[in-house]
Amino acid sequence: MRLAVFTDLDGTLLDHGSYSYAAAQPALSALKARGIPLILASSKTAAEIAPLHAELGLGDWPAIVENGADRIAPGALSEDAPVYAKLRDALAALPEQAQHFKGFGDMDAAEVARVTGLPLDGAALARKRRFTEPGLWSGSEAEQDDFLAALAERGIHARKGGRFLTLSFGGTKAQQMAGILHDLGCDTAIALGDAPNDIEMIESADHGVIIRNDHGNGIPPLPGEQTGQIRRTALPGPEGWNTAILSLLDDLGL
Repeated sequence: MRLAVFTDLDGTLLDHGSYSYAAAQPALSALKARGIPLILASSKTAAEIAPLHAELGLGDWPAIVENGADRIAPGALSEDAPVYAKLRDALAALPEQAQHFKGFGDMDAAEVARVTGLPLDGAALARKRRFTEPGLWSGSEAEQDDFLAALAERGIHARKGGRFLTLSFGGTKAQQMAGILHDLGCDTAIALGDAPNDIEMIESADHGVIIRNDHGNGIPPLPGEQTGQIRRTALPGPEGWNTAILSLLDDLGL
């Protein structure tokens, strides 16, 4: 068995309030000692993930960014963002339909900080997008339907989550997970997450873990919980993450 671990960040590996992973250190050390790849999978941009990737010492292992729109090698980041530029061009070509959509590309760092709650430096990194465009919608539901239909004609998908409507040319965490498993020559995946956008990844893994979420829309009951493929943690965030990983390593004889 060749195992890889895929994990969401905020509210999963990282504490919801402090963004600390200290409580997960025993499990992180156990993975490192066994040479098991740890793949970060987040809605964050490559620029946001890169410092944490380096801090965790994840070397050349890839990371899944912008909710699965793509995967990147943090050590080889480019400033070029042709996919994002194509998204912005598509919006510019739809002035009537897009008039009620305000994306991160239409905001400065201060406004992104205000609408997301990020610190100013974090908001600046969140604006360094390469694959997706989150934004706020201020129009009616009917106008939004027209907007989404116009985008679909251009191959652009929209995903609603919380306050933001996020546009992309497709890609999910589950699809990227499958590609990474193939590239790394791994045949077994553990996937951990705490929110609805993690469901596909959790259900696609050999062993899925739902981290307790006390701060937002958690994950509803999933069929895999009945078969034992998916388990839930009693503790939230990195505490739950730590317990789940150590328990799974024990169950798998690792």
